[in-house]
Amino acid sequence: MKIWAPWNLEMGDHSCLSHDVDCYCVAPVRLGPHATISQYSYLCTATHDFEEPSMPLVTSPIVIGEGAWVAADVFIGPGVAIGEGAVVGARSSVFKDVAPWTVVAGNPANFIRKRLLPEKSDT
Repeated sequence: MKIWAPWNLEMGDHSCLSHDVDCYCVAPVRLGPHATISQYSYLCTATHDFEEPSMPLVTSPIVIGEGAWVAADVFIGPGVAIGEGAVVGARSSVFKDVAPWTVVAGNPANFIRKRLLPEKSDT
């Protein structure tokens, strides 16, 4: 795993960055409790303003919500928030916020379905 500017990385309890994750945290990256970032994913908090001739660096934080899962080889762009309990399918590219408790996939990532958890039994 590579973490650029580790002082900008905040990891909640039991959150995880798997092997070969590239965390380019020029701006803050926040992982909520129990959030998982699977192998080969890239969290990128910086880009360039290509409308300006000097192409200045533009940064924006990434937030991964509690219990969210970012599957293998996913690109998360600057300023994206992945909601609580959301799932991002393998090899997706995410450029917009992902609503809580949804499943998204593709390039660009699109809504697939709501995520429903089985009800807990009292027995």
